[in-house]
Amino acid sequence: MIDPLDFTGKTVLVTGSSRGIGAAMIKAFGDRGAQCVVNYIADPEGKNKADADSVASSLKDPLVVDCDVTKPGQVETMMKAIAGKFGGLDILVNNSGIIRDRTIKKLTLEEFESVVRVNLAGTFNVTQQAAAVLRNGGRIINLSSVSGQMGLFGQANYSSRKAAIIALTKVSAREFARQQITANAIAPGFIDVGMSKGMSDEVTANFIKQIPLGRLGDAREIVDAALFLASPMASYITGQVLNVNGGFYMG
Repeated sequence: MIDPLDFTGKTVLVTGSSRGIGAAMIKAFGDRGAQCVVNYIADPEGKNKADADSVASSLKDPLVVDCDVTKPGQVETMMKAIAGKFGGLDILVNNSGIIRDRTIKKLTLEEFESVVRVNLAGTFNVTQQAAAVLRNGGRIINLSSVSGQMGLFGQANYSSRKAAIIALTKVSAREFARQQITANAIAPGFIDVGMSKGMSDEVTANFIKQIPLGRLGDAREIVDAALFLASPMASYITGQVLNVNGGFYMG
C-alpha cells in the first residue's frame, strides 16, 4: 500500500521556517522524504540564521535561503535557487508572519502597514514568484488565522491581513487550477507555540474558557493539517479554509 504521506521526490518550501510552526512543518516534511527549503530573514544578531541552520541540521541535503519575503527581488532569487538545486517546487507553505498588537485608537499607520506588508504582501510575492517553478499537481498552503475570521480585539492589522489571506487563497485556487495546483488555507486558533506564547496567563486562561475542547492547540496539529493538504488525500480540495481551533470558531 502506498503511503499518502510519503513525500519522497517532492520539493517543499516553508517560508519563515527557522522556528515555531514553520520549523515544525519543514522537519515533518523532511521526515517523510521531502527535499526541503528552509527560509529565514537575516537579523543583526544572527539568531535567525543560527535557528535556520539548526533546523537544517536535521534534514537531508536541504537548501537554506536568506530571503525577505517583502522584497520581490530576493524572492525571485530564492525561486531561482530552488529551481537550480531541485529543478522545481511541489509544495509551497506561506507561513512567514509578524504580529504587532494594539487597539485601533493607538495603532500607527506604520504598525498597520508593517504587518500587512510582511504577512499579506509577502504571501503574494512568494506565490507570484513561485508560479514560475511550481510543478503541475503542486500545492499552495497559506497560513491564515481565527483572528481573520472573527476580528480579535487589538488586532486590526493582523486580522485584516489574515482575512485577506483567505481571499488571496481563493483567487489562487482559481488561477492555478489549470495546472492542477490546489490552493488552501489553514486557520489556526490559539496554538501553544510562537505568537500565542506572548499572551499572559490571565489572557490565555480566558481564551481557553471559550474553546470547546478546553485547551490550546499543539503545533503538531497544524503540521498535520499541512501534511494532509499537501498529500494526494486532498487532491480534490481547493479554495478552502481548514479551521484548526478546537471549536473556538465554527463559521
